[in-house]
Amino acid sequence: MSAVATITCMEWIYLDNNATTMPAPEVTEAMGEMNQTTWANPSSVHRFGQMVKQRIELARTQLARLIGARPHEITFTSGGTEANNLAIQGLLGPQFEKASTLITTVVEHSAVHGPADYAEKLGHRVVKLGVDVDGLIDADDLKAAIGVAVSGNEAPLTVLVSVQWANNETGSIQDMKAITEAVQAARDEADERGVKTKIILHADATQAVGKLNVDLKELPLDMMTLAAHKFHGPKGVGALWVRTGIRLQAQQKGGPQERERRAGTENSVGIMGIGVAAELARSFVESSEEVEKIRGMRDWFEQRLVEELVTDDVKPEVVINCKNAERLWNTTNIAFRGIEAEAILVGLSEKGVCASAGSACSSGSLEPSPVLMAMGIPEPLAHGSVRFSLSRYTTETELKKAVGIVVDVVSRLQKTMPI
Repeated sequence: MSAVATITCMEWIYLDNNATTMPAPEVTEAMGEMNQTTWANPSSVHRFGQMVKQRIELARTQLARLIGARPHEITFTSGGTEANNLAIQGLLGPQFEKASTLITTVVEHSAVHGPADYAEKLGHRVVKLGVDVDGLIDADDLKAAIGVAVSGNEAPLTVLVSVQWANNETGSIQDMKAITEAVQAARDEADERGVKTKIILHADATQAVGKLNVDLKELPLDMMTLAAHKFHGPKGVGALWVRTGIRLQAQQKGGPQERERRAGTENSVGIMGIGVAAELARSFVESSEEVEKIRGMRDWFEQRLVEELVTDDVKPEVVINCKNAERLWNTTNIAFRGIEAEAILVGLSEKGVCASAGSACSSGSLEPSPVLMAMGIPEPLAHGSVRFSLSRYTTETELKKAVGIVVDVVSRLQKTMPI
């Protein structure tokens, strides 16, 4: 049997759903049908093209229902990375003559850190707020940082606040209510002083949408990023929600598509897929029983690993990172002291378990996750931290089997490959 066939036939236990999720069967079926029957260019004026346009607008409405938004405020993109770039560079790009300020955090995804670093090169001021041991910012620190950015400025500048709603590595959920209140308080103070600075709040909700009950009617954000493949939709499609009245400079030019915010022929099949995925996700997040069932499976998985690995013969220190924080119901980040995460991942992969780690190989030397280090996690624990992320398709049988495999791999490495 060939290597490719061997890989294809392996029975995978997929616990890497924060990286990407399996497209829902309903999504793949709908996309396959559209590929065969409704494939015209949605910008064409003929009836066939307008049929495709209608499907795109239906998907926009379906996605709007998921997040509590108005359909016309949604701009479809190629994914979360492009949406974050459009949000940040659309406000703080080279079109601005005077330096503005971007306030973000040290635990953001690289899709925010990348454009933030670019904005800094353009002369904008970038502030990265620190976090506590659970990866959470202090709303008072945010308000103070906005105050510093606004003070002394009489020109109409922009202060953009960009905060990740839920962390992709640890699952920690920021207190968005406190964050929005801090931003609004800073706006009120600026208004009282007659300062004309615009204070805009953007949330990278790539890990939140489809997992949490996101309702933009209840939360006064200005922009929000999401990606379909994080909630069982297709890869290559995402969206940026922009509240009415916020003006952005388009990053792709060449056509009037997406209300002139993103030029280019729409990925109509992918957009249709995100619409179907949004409808399925809305039913799921509204079912607290289903959510709590998977949260309970996650908690059981953590508990069993701790119980199995702390024995008389093998006693690696096992720590659940951010255990005391409010976390996504599907995510656990577990540190195994004295073992490299990469070695654990390789061992798991050989036995059919897919997991992930925040660490990466750089110039031949292993570096711990910058997110965990920024949280103050001790380096020996950060080096051995592995993320397991479930989905609504994960089964109890899979988790029971995964526990045995993780225990076997970690126990063996503790004896043969300790740091």
